[in-house]
Amino acid sequence: MIARGLRRRRALEPSPLVQYAVLLGLCALLALVLMPWVWALLSSFKPRSEIMSTGFLPEVWQIGNYVELFTTTLYGRWLMNSAIVSVSAACVGMVVCGMAGYAFAKFRFAGKTALFWIVIASVSIPPFTTVIPLFGWMAKLGLLNTYLVLVLPFASSAFGLFMMRQYISTLPDELIEAARIDGCGELRLLLTIILPLARPALGTVGILIFISSWNSFIWPLVFMRSDEMFTLPVGIAGLNSEQMAEYGLIMAAAITSCIPMLVVFFLMQKQIIAGLTRGAVKA
Repeated sequence: MIARGLRRRRALEPSPLVQYAVLLGLCALLALVLMPWVWALLSSFKPRSEIMSTGFLPEVWQIGNYVELFTTTLYGRWLMNSAIVSVSAACVGMVVCGMAGYAFAKFRFAGKTALFWIVIASVSIPPFTTVIPLFGWMAKLGLLNTYLVLVLPFASSAFGLFMMRQYISTLPDELIEAARIDGCGELRLLLTIILPLARPALGTVGILIFISSWNSFIWPLVFMRSDEMFTLPVGIAGLNSEQMAEYGLIMAAAITSCIPMLVVFFLMQKQIIAGLTRGAVKA
């Protein structure tokens, strides 16, 4: 039986030639994806006159673009704005999605299923269609040109709610009932039992909200009134002058703006995978 199983397994495995062909194709695809980023990185070390006139590698290596970026522009302020907004949006989003996911997963109330699918269906609504009404509401509330106006759109995520609901649904009901019998209130139950057990999904939701907020362009462009309150995407887009595009500054800004997201991803990649896979098969 064991020998038959081994022979069947070997028969199902692809041949070494197929494996090498797949590996070669993946390497070629990776090179194709990374090529623009490598070109941007090398171009950030070129003088303005060489970016469009020289080959792939710079003839003269220099860090003038990075020095000029941090000394003559508001890049440091834009970086701080993006960090404040993204971290705040991630923290608020984790709290909201965690509480809502717990309610949809473990509570029973009228219209729960219909309300849940209405929230999920909101993903299909293009975000650009909500800009005008949101602008009117934020103007009436006096929140324009503030950090709060950029945090609120990411305070609730339909995908984050779905992920938290699916993950919390896998937690045993007996654990929750035992805590309630021992006199544990709902808020204490959520903070001390549910959320600690759902840390992989909660961390994944926070990371996804952080990345979405960090890359957001339309919201700060519409809701911010001064250059000092711009975030990185809007600030980098404004580096183009009317006379000449500042490609060196743009490349340097693009490379440095990716570093925080890369650090977060590489530090939290195991948690992201765990959060995306755990509970994915349970409806």
